[in-house]
Amino acid sequence: MKLSCIVVDDEPLAIDLLAEFISKVPFLEIKGSFTKGLDAVMFMKENHVDIVFLDIQMDDINGIQLLKSVKEHPAVILTTAYDQYAVEGYSLDVSDYLLKPIAFDRFVQAVERVYSHTVSQKREQKTQDSTGGSDEYIFIKADGKLVRINCNEILFIEGQRDYLRFHLTNNRRIMTLLSFKTIEDQLPVESFLRIHKSYIVAADKINAISKTKVSISDKDLPIGENYKEALLAFLGRRRIVK
Repeated sequence: MKLSCIVVDDEPLAIDLLAEFISKVPFLEIKGSFTKGLDAVMFMKENHVDIVFLDIQMDDINGIQLLKSVKEHPAVILTTAYDQYAVEGYSLDVSDYLLKPIAFDRFVQAVERVYSHTVSQKREQKTQDSTGGSDEYIFIKADGKLVRINCNEILFIEGQRDYLRFHLTNNRRIMTLLSFKTIEDQLPVESFLRIHKSYIVAADKINAISKTKVSISDKDLPIGENYKEALLAFLGRRRIVK
């Protein structure tokens, strides 16, 4: 699951830095950047946004005024060189407050908090909408028909050019013409994990994890460099004892 982000800051260098940070985190995706707060407000009215990185001191409307003008806003992480707005920011239900110059590790800490909260909300929603994780299923098109796959039967999903191959229990395999993004949007967010550009794995089917690979059944699957942060975040949420 990816979280869509926008950056609102009247300093181009600050926008460039945050865009670079966002590009390094696998579960973040930048959707736009704005030097004027009002432009950002208009964008949010017409587009879904999960996180707003919001500067406080801007020319047309400052970040606090922007927050007060939007009744329902996405998760907000304030970014500023001034700490006197921290208390007022938290009273407006911001997710975090980053002081410039922003360090990457502090940035990651902030977005991890938002990611964990979002995942928890989606998990609660799925619990309300279904009778339980063991009953969850998806339909995919294969061999000219729609095939039902129970989520608890999936070991891992392998990308093969334009196709995805589902590796299931009982040595079953099913090939389908779908993208990873389409499948990621359908799978339970806390049950499946992207570990490589070519692999999604079922969390409860993992036998072992090393620095470079994940073992499922009799297969060793590589961990991609761009997905290590997400894997570490996943381990942290599962409270892995080291």
